[in-house]
Amino acid sequence: MGNFLAGKVVAVTGAGRGIGRAVALACAAEGAKVVVNDHGVSLAGAEPTSEVALGVVREIEAAGGTAVAVADDVSAMAGGQRVVDVAVAEFGRLDGVVCVAGILRERMLFNMSEQEWDPVVATHLKGTFTVFRAACAVMRAQGSGTLIGFTSGNHQGSVAQANYSAAKGGIISLVRSAALGMHKYGVSANAVAPVARTRMSAGVPMELKEIGEPEDVAALVVYLLSERARAERITGQVYTVAGPKIAVWAQPRELRAGYAQGRWTPERIADFLPGTVGTDPMPLLATVEEMARAAVARERPNR
Repeated sequence: MGNFLAGKVVAVTGAGRGIGRAVALACAAEGAKVVVNDHGVSLAGAEPTSEVALGVVREIEAAGGTAVAVADDVSAMAGGQRVVDVAVAEFGRLDGVVCVAGILRERMLFNMSEQEWDPVVATHLKGTFTVFRAACAVMRAQGSGTLIGFTSGNHQGSVAQANYSAAKGGIISLVRSAALGMHKYGVSANAVAPVARTRMSAGVPMELKEIGEPEDVAALVVYLLSERARAERITGQVYTVAGPKIAVWAQPRELRAGYAQGRWTPERIADFLPGTVGTDPMPLLATVEEMARAAVARERPNR
């Protein structure tokens, strides 16, 4: 047992398997009391069971730690509230929340149904909001706390996961909003975009050149929850961790601008925009083109 998070109370959603489980175990190993939340559903969001959350609690207790299970669905407001309520009722406070819970329903955009869109956005994006919202009320009163959302490199866009991509982009904006809104109350907010071997990453249709294990991600999360990170005033950031690599994403900003004298017309824009303002090339288009080439050649593309 370490002491990097000694005395802290941390709630982790999606903590029954994969990265969430690794985060819960790592937090407990560093001295935190942990609320282990997992609705216990399959990758597609079906067949809920509380056993997966209870299993992680048993692992933590067997290692000498302290934890409690909450099986509620965080895509509902009551579920997010219960995660926070249990933390306060059991341990008296809440110092950090880590929102890992997510599901996948893959489909090309032109074939995607409402039933494939709504649950993915609800679990990832709304599930982060429900926990953040409830946690912020507690942390505001405490004058301290840490919010961590889980995004993905796919926030840049996705060929066949527009639902997932949209949710992950929304989480980044939610985290930045939380960082701005909660700063004066002593609460930080950051996002993690992991690249790790999990049941979700197993379906990626390409070889990933940079990938690690859930434990690599957990180490970064533990740091972001710690007083060391708070002392460095780390907030509003998006970090990727992929095995030995840690990267920080740029903040959104204007790249180039141009100004007209008088009002714009479509014709003036057509003459002006391409040469003066231009475009910002989309890196993933090159990946899509490589995937198409590999498909024709019946190869597995590298990334």
